Amino acid sequence: MIEIKNLTKCYGPKKAVDNISFTVEKGEIVGFLGPNGAGKSTTMNVITGYISLNGGSVSVNGFDIEKNPKECKKQIGYLPEHPPLYMDMTVLEYLEFVYELKGVKENKRKHIDSVLNLVKIENVKNRVIKNLSKGYKQRVGIAQALIGNPPILILDEPTVGLDPNQIIEIRNVIRELGKDRTVILSSHILAEISTICEKIIIINEGKLMAVGTKDELSSTLSKQNKLDIRVVGDKKEIEFVLKGVEGVKEVELISQREKDSFDFSVIPETDVDIRKEVFYALSKNNMPIIMEKSSLLTLEEVFIELTKEGAKPVINQKGGNK
Repeated sequence: MIEIKNLTKCYGPKKAVDNISFTVEKGEIVGFLGPNGAGKSTTMNVITGYISLNGGSVSVNGFDIEKNPKECKKQIGYLPEHPPLYMDMTVLEYLEFVYELKGVKENKRKHIDSVLNLVKIENVKNRVIKNLSKGYKQRVGIAQALIGNPPILILDEPTVGLDPNQIIEIRNVIRELGKDRTVILSSHILAEISTICEKIIIINEGKLMAVGTKDELSSTLSKQNKLDIRVVGDKKEIEFVLKGVEGVKEVELISQREKDSFDFSVIPETDVDIRKEVFYALSKNNMPIIMEKSSLLTLEEVFIELTKEGAKPVINQKGGNK
């Protein structure tokens, strides 16, 4: 669907994007993460054809962005961080303007009505945009990206400045759109990326740092997949049961913080997920687990680890995990 090969973009002597490569497959919802100035917006602007590249290539649905820019742009609906809205137009007038601007061939009334319904703004279609709430303005921005039914959506900070209720509403809209489209979502809200996106791309100082699912990145960066648990029962019996679980390498007593329960660290063999086996073994022996915590890194911890000074990428040359 989207193939980036050795993409480089310079602003004078500075490399904003430095020789990055990755692919986004059809139907994926991909989170694009990085600190301010990391090169996220530059990369998205190159993909959408807003700015030119200095090296490498970008292919969208088989069309090269330099050789076939018009065809590439037809494949993409783009929502910049600041939606390009005309505040003195009504919602309907604005979407009709975008329809004409894009040269859409579908039946205008049916097409615009379907977009209004999809992002749930049909109730404000006759209102002037400047009088809408921030949440509704974002929806109008998404609606303009959907005009022409592009198979790919690129959304740059779609929930910035929204209140918690509006954020939830926009997330639900994005999930719905992702059912039959490819979506690239850039956001500083890590919980948003974690809950919506199937794959995550992390970029820092113009370099690609990681590509993979949240679990893949967490497993790759976690030094040890340790499981900390609090279990009710006899200390020695709990330890005996845990040591008998297949895949367990080591069991260590940490402390007793609650009456009749003990905290243990359970260290598995390399790359073994022991959570289910530990649960079943303790449950079979009537030893309730009242606390469980995996040592796998959260997405926030992964992000911090990969964007700190001196961090090394955890991807290979094809954009996959090592």
